[in-house]
Amino acid sequence: MEKLVTDGLIFDVDGTLWDSTPVVEQAWNHALSDMGITDVVITADQLKGLFGLPMDVIIDNVLPEKSKEIRRQYKPLCYHYEHEYLTKTPGILYPKLKETLTELGKRFPLFIVSNCQEGYVELFYEKTGFECFFKDHLCPGDTGLLKADNIRLIAERYGLKQPVYVGDTQMDADACKEAGVPIVFASYGFGKVKDPDGIIHEPWDLCGLFRP
Repeated sequence: MEKLVTDGLIFDVDGTLWDSTPVVEQAWNHALSDMGITDVVITADQLKGLFGLPMDVIIDNVLPEKSKEIRRQYKPLCYHYEHEYLTKTPGILYPKLKETLTELGKRFPLFIVSNCQEGYVELFYEKTGFECFFKDHLCPGDTGLLKADNIRLIAERYGLKQPVYVGDTQMDADACKEAGVPIVFASYGFGKVKDPDGIIHEPWDLCGLFRP
């Protein structure tokens, strides 16, 4: 593939910067236990196939046989225990991520746009110390908007003419298409992407993907 041109990189979190699914598995099963739900077990592999979707859609998928009221009650418990568990045991960072962000940050402004809940990116910053690398972040918990609109909002806010998004699922790619920005596929993440504009096999590959 030809090298890309950009004036700003926007990152997904889960499956792109870190993998929190083993910890979230424990947290969400704790929430199930609190609600007395014994016929459902959530796995990290299941979550990898769902992360990137809006939270309500994820819960619909993990509790398809439960009532709307049960799913409504489950959501805040997921948030509570997820934050509690990740505070104690953070997600697993992908190799050479700090070195990659350090190098890229010398060349471009860096951002995060994720379909996560309010406070999740801040927790990522807290547990990694990586807030210094990112100029801004947006998520539905902050704006009430989903990924495509938040990508547009970041681009408008910072005057980006050629932003590029880095993500790991077809859902990310679909949001990028809607927002009109290229996607670099993080193939080490959770999913697959059809016809990405670029592919990386580890974060450091980003450093050689863009024109000077």
